[in-house]
Amino acid sequence: MIGSMTVQELQEKIQNNEDIVLIDVREQNEWDEAHIEQALFLPLSNFEDETKKLVEQLNNELSKTIICQCRSGKRSLTAATHLMGEGFENLYNLEGGILAWIEAGYPTV
Repeated sequence: MIGSMTVQELQEKIQNNEDIVLIDVREQNEWDEAHIEQALFLPLSNFEDETKKLVEQLNNELSKTIICQCRSGKRSLTAATHLMGEGFENLYNLEGGILAWIEAGYPTV
């Protein structure tokens, strides 16, 4: 099952230095405009190939908390669904995506 996380919950996890993986699945031009500093850039257009690298990066820790984020929440849900199919267990979709993050006044780079 894929959980849902608010931008406030994500900000709290970042502030508390919790062990999470935030994945931004938007495309390069969107990433270049603004992104959350802690995010990994894994565009949905190349996501299946990037998933293998992610598994290696995480040393096969499939229970690690992973939060997928896009512009508004639709593409990130697709990415989280793919990760669930790859065996990841602790998945969340960021509600409202980067638009909600910016609207809440949280920082981007």
